[in-house]
Amino acid sequence: MTITHEQATIADPARVAAVRATGLLDTEPEEAFDRLTRLAADVVGVPMVFVTLVDDRRSYWKSTAGFDAGSPAERQNAVEDSFCQFVVAAGDEQTIGDTHADDRTRDMAAVEVLDIAAWVGLPIAAKDGEVLGTFCAMDTRPRRWSDRDLEVLRTMAQAVAGEIALRVALRDTQEAQAEAERHALLAVAKAAEATELATTLQQSLLPTELPRVPGMEVAARYCPGGRGAEVLGDFYDLFPVPGGWGVVIGDVCGKGPWAARTTALARSTVRAVAHTESRPEAVLTALNEVLHVWFGGHRSFVTAVYATFVPSGSGLDVVVVNGGHPPTFVLDHDGGVRGLPEGGRPLGLFPDAHVTREELHLGPGDGLVLYTDGVTEARVRGGEQFELDGVARTLAALAPGAGAEAVADALCDAAIAHADGTVPDDTAVVVVKRVAD
Repeated sequence: MTITHEQATIADPARVAAVRATGLLDTEPEEAFDRLTRLAADVVGVPMVFVTLVDDRRSYWKSTAGFDAGSPAERQNAVEDSFCQFVVAAGDEQTIGDTHADDRTRDMAAVEVLDIAAWVGLPIAAKDGEVLGTFCAMDTRPRRWSDRDLEVLRTMAQAVAGEIALRVALRDTQEAQAEAERHALLAVAKAAEATELATTLQQSLLPTELPRVPGMEVAARYCPGGRGAEVLGDFYDLFPVPGGWGVVIGDVCGKGPWAARTTALARSTVRAVAHTESRPEAVLTALNEVLHVWFGGHRSFVTAVYATFVPSGSGLDVVVVNGGHPPTFVLDHDGGVRGLPEGGRPLGLFPDAHVTREELHLGPGDGLVLYTDGVTEARVRGGEQFELDGVARTLAALAPGAGAEAVADALCDAAIAHADGTVPDDTAVVVVKRVAD
């Protein structure tokens, strides 16, 4: 029996091993993936979106939006009966505008069983390039897949790949930490089942517990400035990157479900790109490109600061890139305070990004303070804003060597007090300190 090139590609041992190494085959659905398929279905306007893992025998449906796939034993079909085989065999995205007219699909059972008239599949790749499966969208009517459709779906596929790569990396290097994060994700998923979309997205974007990082103190505070579905403006995240750790903090223009979807897209994009991109400015540049496509004619923007922390001797080499966000402050071990220069342009407004880059070294006891404009714009009605001077005064008043938790508490408390107990906008603070010797 002659084996075709496509069959050999699908059955390639290295690729199949990479699929099994994800640990996702035959597992239950998870909110981390379901959130992305739901969002893609909503944005692209299709009835069904799947995340699949494809080994040498079957296509396993890890997430299905718009289709009740049943138990893990039922969430699959044979690889030769799956459209996903075309993406794996080609190693690239595949689009089919009319399944009844395409020679590859017109006689496949899935066309009738799932009522698939149009289909598009994007590869989900491992960090070494192996195609693990697909992020695919389906329509019940023939359609032309637009450039915007493909751009959104590519971003979602990258986000899934980033989530998978992060899980594998954490499992291999910090099993205990990975277990804690899985518990955190499960807690978010359970909470999300009883909430509206806005609340679901917000909880997924504001980690209930930051990971512990050897040699670093990390603290974060978030204070909502509205109620219910309006609490959707600010986000932050901490995650491993090549050689160290990455921290992002950002603010989405606007409130409500649109801002929530934008926030989900921004956080997922940063995680996905940062996992493989060593240049921090390239991470925000990629985010700008994704947001510009996402916004289309919708006038909106996101401000963000992204920083990387790489161990160097007894300290940390830090790169801070800014896209129109309030400037970061450096808190020295002896109590000294200095603000990094303002700069950059809000993301998503124009096709080309403009971000600033600052390099510095944090020695033992030194720290970095990131925050959103809910801090600097805190005020009572008709009063003066807290401003950058308020941030600098608060940090300068701290005792030398104050821990990250104390710094975060002090800045949040000062801003809230300045606003007479009620902040008008969402407020987020993230403090990262090098542990003192």
